[in-house]
Amino acid sequence: MDSNKELIEALNQIEKEKDISKDILLEALENSLVAACKNHFGKADNIRVNINRETGAVGVYAERKIVEEVTDPASEISVAEGILNFPLASLGDTVQVEVTPANFGRIAAQKAKQVVVQKIREEERKVLYHQYYEKEKDIVTGIVQRYVGNNVSVNLGKVDAILTENEQVKGERFRPTDRIKLYIIEVKDTTKGPRITVSRTHPELVKRLFEAEVTEIREGIVEIKSIAREAGSRTKMAVYTSHPDIDPVGACVGMNGARVNAIVNELRGEKIDIITWSEDPKVLIENALSPAKVVSVEVDTEEKSAEVVVPDYQLSLAIGKEGQNARLAARLTGYKIDIKSESQVHSVLDASADMPDPSLDLHDGENEYNGFDF
Repeated sequence: MDSNKELIEALNQIEKEKDISKDILLEALENSLVAACKNHFGKADNIRVNINRETGAVGVYAERKIVEEVTDPASEISVAEGILNFPLASLGDTVQVEVTPANFGRIAAQKAKQVVVQKIREEERKVLYHQYYEKEKDIVTGIVQRYVGNNVSVNLGKVDAILTENEQVKGERFRPTDRIKLYIIEVKDTTKGPRITVSRTHPELVKRLFEAEVTEIREGIVEIKSIAREAGSRTKMAVYTSHPDIDPVGACVGMNGARVNAIVNELRGEKIDIITWSEDPKVLIENALSPAKVVSVEVDTEEKSAEVVVPDYQLSLAIGKEGQNARLAARLTGYKIDIKSESQVHSVLDASADMPDPSLDLHDGENEYNGFDF
């Protein structure tokens, strides 16, 4: 067949510009031409198409068996013809017979365009998928496009992601062109390109923001040991360092609070408590209940529970609004925390041994708290 240098030159250009292998494109074209042969030969089971990698010449070959008497010309060849064309072959051997149709150059040219366009789309989709798959479990900056119902369409550069209502912080509203940080939960490959699930509520968003903002965390000097978050309201984070000269909390807060404030601004005012991690659960629980002061902590490591006593005037602070401070402390430490005031403890000690424990009775203002269990 006539060579098709233009095809090879075009594929070489695509390989350079699109970073798509010429061999991948040629293989796809060969496979496509095999399917096209079915229309010409009635079947393509024994057909192979070969495109010369240098000249672009297209050849069609049929696999045929050398037999004494031909009953199926599409898959068999006579001994006389076989030995004439393939001197080294003998009866029973299988040979590759060129059967390139006269008009196959035109068919190949038509198919080439279709295959190349389709393969470019597929390869670009794969490149996009792998590009964003590498960012899974990390943060990216997105530009808000528009609201789609209660969901938000966000452009991540080369692809759009949907921030669903479930992954939005309650009360947060965005305007088109707003730049926001997002945590990529999952990247899935689909026929329409990568489908990216993003979040503003995930605790790892806060963790990644600190990694980006705090050099000591990024370099592994300071480690985030645990994090508990109620998105849009408050996050508690426990940090640790083995370096005696470094204050892990101070490193996260930054000079005049610059580092933590940058993250608070990104989270639109969400409060962040940073505490020092300790392997001693008593110390950890006491730190986790900050800013409340603690009188004593008794822990049961097997039950993963703790009884905490705080001064009367600190009980409300330790529990927090609607129990949030104690709830986050429990999540941060992994311990069930029972908080009581000093007067509650004294009243229990003064009561007779057979009296039942006081039940929880939370009221507003100055009314009495009888303990809070988390």
